[in-house]
Amino acid sequence: MSAETPIQVSLLTGFLGSGKTTLLNALLRHESMAETAVLINEFGDIGIDHSLVETVDPDMIELTTGCLCCTVQGDLTRALREIFIKRVKKEIKPFKRVLVESTGLADPAPVIQTLVNDPVIVHRYSLDGIIATVDALHAPGQLTRHEECKRQAAVADRLVITKTDMATTDQVSLCKEVLRNLNPAAPTFEVVSGDIHPDKLFDCGLFNPSKKTYDVQNWLKAESYHDNHDHDHHHDHKSHDKNRHDENINAWCLEYNEPIPWPVFIAWITTIIDNHGERVLRLKGIVNIEGEDQPLAIHGVQHIFHPPAKLPSWPKGEKKTKMVFIVDRLSKAEIEGHLEKLRENAKKFK
Repeated sequence: MSAETPIQVSLLTGFLGSGKTTLLNALLRHESMAETAVLINEFGDIGIDHSLVETVDPDMIELTTGCLCCTVQGDLTRALREIFIKRVKKEIKPFKRVLVESTGLADPAPVIQTLVNDPVIVHRYSLDGIIATVDALHAPGQLTRHEECKRQAAVADRLVITKTDMATTDQVSLCKEVLRNLNPAAPTFEVVSGDIHPDKLFDCGLFNPSKKTYDVQNWLKAESYHDNHDHDHHHDHKSHDKNRHDENINAWCLEYNEPIPWPVFIAWITTIIDNHGERVLRLKGIVNIEGEDQPLAIHGVQHIFHPPAKLPSWPKGEKKTKMVFIVDRLSKAEIEGHLEKLRENAKKFK
């Protein structure tokens, strides 16, 4: 792997009792995980089958399938640094992917912060996606009562519905309906005892390392947020709202045909971070910047934003801004209003 191609990091999250441990154990037994390093808070918590263990180390074990498992011990930055150094020194088998098991993390923000803020980490690793396990038996109630559970499901790139063998058909259907309203863009998989091919859970980020290309359509999934009754062809922008059935968490896709001046865009993003950072659960999109031929990809979680990345070309040749917002108790009109006000002010000084 070249220095220009960061190692992809996936986050496995899920509410207490949702089957995250069962899924992780099943994944660890899969041969296609051979070039994967798995970061786990404590080995004892997941009960790794000792028949799979080849070598044991205080902070690292190697499985017969080729996976490397390392303990995080509360410091993800140190763990990522150390396994990368050992990889360079060839002290461990090479790995192309990292899976972080998120016990103790209520949302992906701490992982994103690690991947963005550390100057060494940011050039070696990048976020591929967030995988969330959801209990088919208890999800509807948990998603209503627990904000942590709701946020995990809302920001996920892949949703794994567990315990489908113990749930009734109606319970599974209700779970799928609740998740579809909360997160219409994420592919949803029903599993029994964690049985799923790892390939279905990975390579969901902006950059696909196996194809060496940027997959904007698969990453953004802007069409998932489109409301068929909300098409305004008379204005510069279209705002698509999925009208999720939740009083707090909502999502929409903003589309703008007219290019946005770079100073206006930076001022807008800064305003969002400063005033609403904690309530922007996730923001990702491609932006048409005035004077630029190539699209700019942006990705943020709460007040943490990845450095913008310039992509080689526009998807399907469609040169327009598309931004997906997933927010908690934040008005769409307020977000749009900030941008419109800045654009109007910029026009006055031209």
